[in-house]
Amino acid sequence: MIALIFAAALSGHADVAGLWRTPSKDGLVEISHCGASICGRLVSSANIKTHPGLKDAHNRDASLRNRPLKGVMLLEGFSGGPSEWTGGRIYNPEDGGIYHATVTVTGPRELKLQGCIVAPFCKSQVWKRAP
Repeated sequence: MIALIFAAALSGHADVAGLWRTPSKDGLVEISHCGASICGRLVSSANIKTHPGLKDAHNRDASLRNRPLKGVMLLEGFSGGPSEWTGGRIYNPEDGGIYHATVTVTGPRELKLQGCIVAPFCKSQVWKRAP
């Protein structure tokens, strides 16, 4: 663990774990270490604040459409680190899609996430560390 913190300090990047604000719908995602990987759960969003019982209605798996959106796992299956995580998946509750993803720490308060249907059909977002 000390080596991980030291490596992050040398590279100028903070640990990926923590609360991150998404650019759409005021989303708040908690990223944590899950074994050797990272994972991220939806903590809140503008829609969840307005409708606390909001369901995962757009999920492509009909059996999951009745689960609460709050707490849904959005990020999982990544490897690498401490500043770049690859080979993972990102779930987009807005369209119910699961995409191949990378997470790159671009600074102590910023992440770049890229999700791809299949390269080169990708979209990127920048997430900011929540205060």
